[in-house]
Amino acid sequence: MSQIKIACLPGDGVGPEVYHSVKALLQAVNHKFSRAIELTEYLIGGAAIDACGQPLPAETLQACKNADAVFLGAVGGPRWDDPSLAVRPEQGLLQLRKSLEVYANIRPLTAYSSLLDASPLKQNIIENVDFVIVRELTGGLYFGRKTRTSDYATDECRYSVDEIQRIAHVACETAMQRKRVLTSVDKANVLETSRLWREVVSAYVEQNFPEIKLNHQLVDSCAMKLISSPREFDVILTENMFGDILSDEASVLSGSMGLLASASIGERHALFEPIHGSAPDIAGQGVVNPIAAILSAAMMLRWLKLFDEADSIEKAVRATIDARILTPDLNSNQRYLTQDVTRAVIERL
Repeated sequence: MSQIKIACLPGDGVGPEVYHSVKALLQAVNHKFSRAIELTEYLIGGAAIDACGQPLPAETLQACKNADAVFLGAVGGPRWDDPSLAVRPEQGLLQLRKSLEVYANIRPLTAYSSLLDASPLKQNIIENVDFVIVRELTGGLYFGRKTRTSDYATDECRYSVDEIQRIAHVACETAMQRKRVLTSVDKANVLETSRLWREVVSAYVEQNFPEIKLNHQLVDSCAMKLISSPREFDVILTENMFGDILSDEASVLSGSMGLLASASIGERHALFEPIHGSAPDIAGQGVVNPIAAILSAAMMLRWLKLFDEADSIEKAVRATIDARILTPDLNSNQRYLTQDVTRAVIERL
C-alpha cells in the first residue's frame, strides 16, 4: 500500500471548515479502501499574511510541488481588502497556479434531479443539464502586465499559440469522453486575442480531433444561452477571465455554488478546490455547504487513479442530496449544519 501525500491549504473564511469535511471524508476513505492518504496542512492567503507577511510562503509552495496533489479551501476576505496593503491573499493563489503550471481549470456542472426546485430557473430549462467548463488558468488578463497612474490603469491580455493549443487539447480530450461536442467561447468580433484563439482552436481540432463537432460562440451570447438553453452545452472551452465569469454564472443552474467542484491540472501538478470562495458572510457559522469541497476531493482521487474511491464518494453525495440532507443554501426550511451533511456523506460511503 503506497502512501499518497496531499498538501492541504485550508486558507481563509469558510476554507478551514470545508477542509475539515474533506479531512474527515478522506480518513473514511483510508479506512474503507485500506489506503494511506496522508494530509499535511500549510498556510496560504490571508492566514499566511497574518502569520508571516506573505500570501504564499516558500514552505507552502515547496510542499505543494513535492505532494502528489494539492487541496485548497479558499483564500481572501474583508480583513485583507485594504488597498494600502502591499500584498493580497489572492496573489498567493495566482502565484501558486503559475508556479505549479496548472493551466487547465475543469469545472463540471450537473443539475441534480432532486434539487431542481433549488434553482431560480424553471425546471424544464435545467432538467438533464450536464456540462463541463474547461478554462485556461495561467494566461490572459489576470497574468498580463499591469500599469497604474493617477489618471488611468491598464491590464494587458496576452495569449500565445502554445497556450491556446494545450488548453484546447484538454478540452478535446474531455469532449472525446463525452458527446464529442465542443463550444469554444471568445470575443472575436472585438478582441485580437480572441481572433487568435478562434483560429488556433479551429486548426487544432480539425487537425487532431476531426471527430469532434466544434462550435464557436461569442462570450455575451454564451452567457445568455447558459441561462436560456443550458442543455445545448456539453464541453465549453474558454480563456481565463471569460471562464471565471461564466462558471460562476452557471452555478445558479445547480441551485448553489456550494455544489460546484473544480480541478486545476498541469503536466505534473494538480490543485483541487471548491469554486465558492471564502464566503466571509457565513464563515464560522457552521452552515457552509461542504459538497463542493467533497466533490473536489473526488476529482482529486480520480486524478490519482483511485477510481473506485472517487465513484463511491460521488454516489454518496448523490444519495445525501436525494435524502434532502442539505445546508441552508439549498434548503432554508431545514438547518442541517456543515458537519451534518459531511457525516451523512461519510455514512453513505
